[in-house]
Amino acid sequence: MTEDTFISHLMELRDRLLRALLAVGIVFVCLFPFASDLYDLVAYPMIRALPPGTKMIATGVVAPFLIPVKVALMAAFALVLPYVLYQAWAFVAPGLYAHEKRLVIPLVVTSTLLFFVGVAFCYFFVFGVVFDFVYKIAPTSISVAPDIENYFNFVLTLFLAFGVTFEVPIVVLILARMGMVTIGQLSSIRPYFIVGSFVVAAIVTPPDVISQLLLAIPMCLLYEVGIIAARLFGKPRQPDAGGEAGEAGQALADAGIERGPDAKP
Repeated sequence: MTEDTFISHLMELRDRLLRALLAVGIVFVCLFPFASDLYDLVAYPMIRALPPGTKMIATGVVAPFLIPVKVALMAAFALVLPYVLYQAWAFVAPGLYAHEKRLVIPLVVTSTLLFFVGVAFCYFFVFGVVFDFVYKIAPTSISVAPDIENYFNFVLTLFLAFGVTFEVPIVVLILARMGMVTIGQLSSIRPYFIVGSFVVAAIVTPPDVISQLLLAIPMCLLYEVGIIAARLFGKPRQPDAGGEAGEAGQALADAGIERGPDAKP
């Protein structure tokens, strides 16, 4: 019985992964003809910071084709992200209580919006600040010509870093609602989280102070937002009314055992 249940879970997981991959593939096929335009859009913050007339270079043989295709695939995944998150939540939903299942759609929507806000913050603000700083202090004796593949890897890393960073309030709220942490514990580990934020920022961002601060400071602020959200909406995970207690009472009734007058309903 246990083995059958495990296999059924694996089959459901496979089906949901295939649905998510199929959705990404369909959107990617639709975006493929616009791959070059999408790359130009992604490269705009860099081009704007470079000297007038300067272009990026491609050192790889197939890089002029492959990198725009990767950008189109990245855009396809971003557009399908709400559906992917829904498939993930739907897979774990059977293990949740009814009042927790009602939070699935709000959490999916909020998680998606926060991820896109993080990416937008990186694209419209962080890139401009970092690129202007780097190329304004660059020596005039060098010719700046960034490689498109290196730039794509740089952009993808920061997009993921800032997108995941903006999910911090959701993670904190979920941990609080599941009863894994309390408000007091969240407050007590604040100093460690701040130190960890700067360590993570130093690892995932370029080796300059500005980009590290632009990631670490929002992460710390979003942690405070998560604590506030946990105070307002967080509560320990509890069974539904009539759930475990009702099942216990039904089991006693089926066994022909009556509860005493002092028994709790």
